[in-house]
Amino acid sequence: MPIKLKKETEDKLIESIKRYFEEHLEEDIGDLKAKLLLDYCLKEIGPSIYNQAIFDAQAYLHEKLVDLESACYEPEFQYWKK
Repeated sequence: MPIKLKKETEDKLIESIKRYFEEHLEEDIGDLKAKLLLDYCLKEIGPSIYNQAIFDAQAYLHEKLVDLESACYEPEFQYWKK
């Protein structure tokens, strides 16, 4: 599943990449080079980050579901035990 960004998000990321190159590498790059780098990152690195995020979410939900029984359990037939 390819990662598709909103135009506004993509524009902000391109500006961020350009700023990073300017401040850390002392190079000015244009919109085209920044867009190509962003596209590469989304295709090559993005899936690994996405898969790890899904794995983390599954682990978190599994942990919460396992605890659900003890957190949401009410003993039955307790009226006469008072």
